[in-house]
Amino acid sequence: MSLRLDGKVAIVTGASKGIGAGIAKSLAAAGAAVAVNYSSSKEGADKVVSQIISDGGRAFAVQGSVTSTDDLQRVFGETIEHYGQLDILVNNAGVYAFSPLDQIEEADFNNQFGINVLGTLLSTKEALKHFNGAGGSVINISSVISTGPMADSSIYSATKGAVDTLTKALAIELAPRGIRVNALSPGMTETEGTETAGIAGSDLEKHIVASTPLGRLGQPEDIARVATFLASEDAGWLTGQIIVASGGLR
Repeated sequence: MSLRLDGKVAIVTGASKGIGAGIAKSLAAAGAAVAVNYSSSKEGADKVVSQIISDGGRAFAVQGSVTSTDDLQRVFGETIEHYGQLDILVNNAGVYAFSPLDQIEEADFNNQFGINVLGTLLSTKEALKHFNGAGGSVINISSVISTGPMADSSIYSATKGAVDTLTKALAIELAPRGIRVNALSPGMTETEGTETAGIAGSDLEKHIVASTPLGRLGQPEDIARVATFLASEDAGWLTGQIIVASGGLR
């Protein structure tokens, strides 16, 4: 077996930092040409692209919101212009915010469900226009919180539960076209987001590490290696699966 993706083309949404950046770099290291999508952080996306290119890979950055059909048409169109095909879609773009029920507003729901759920659906819908007759691989980024929610996580955990369910539904729907659809469910992963949210060094981090059998937070590279496997032919018999990559955290 060989996790090589030579000749393949991938789009990774929300790839300017964190898990998305790690996946983009891992796919490129395995031989894929990668479109590094970002919504607002051009600097971050350019940094990811520069690192991929300096390591001998192929990549370019492309701006667009996964909640905008017009943006997605441009993102996918530019990818086809650059590389001529599409084989892999990683639906990584996502947001999270924890709030107790009595502080939740309609905008909180609409924002998280819009990006995490609708964005996943719209991106996959657009990908269907560009996957060739050989099929393709769609990898949705979920979370262990979909089945193990915490207090104040009602909206975010519900979005990831929806991602799990739509993964299974789309796997059935798209299988006749040779398109595999799987979800990758990370545990707590050390990223720029965990730093910004104040999780690093907090009691919550200590609790999560203590609850993780392998005894540490995940790193983007831990998740990226599993995503690369799911994108490869080695995972050719897998579809509709929720792959938990959490160091044993449930």
